[in-house]
Amino acid sequence: QVQLVESGGGLVQAGGSLRLSCVASGGVFSRRAMGWFRQAPGKEREFVASISWAGDSSDYVDAVRGRFTIARDNAKSTFSLQMNSLKSEDTAVYYCATAPSAYLIRNRDKDQYNYWGQGTQVTVSS
Repeated sequence: QVQLVESGGGLVQAGGSLRLSCVASGGVFSRRAMGWFRQAPGKEREFVASISWAGDSSDYVDAVRGRFTIARDNAKSTFSLQMNSLKSEDTAVYYCATAPSAYLIRNRDKDQYNYWGQGTQVTVSS
């Protein structure tokens, strides 16, 4: 059974840190690029960060570059999003997703990802 499970969300004060994790099972991790997206109330789901299968290519939306770091551990079928210097505008439900290929050209396009986790809430209080 294909499954992506996120964890690590919560409530944090502005300037704080959280680390999100995503565990994959059911064969959806091997040789697949992975991404993190987020959706704030009343807004579209937006790209946050992505990483290639080999971990040699990563991308970030400008709003989080320098504050967030995406990483993966292929041996454990997990990948993570370290979020530092959090701001109130980072408040959203965060989703992990897997793509059908090791590298993506249109890595910021959510329609390129075929499996999604259930989401984890991140709330940053100002």
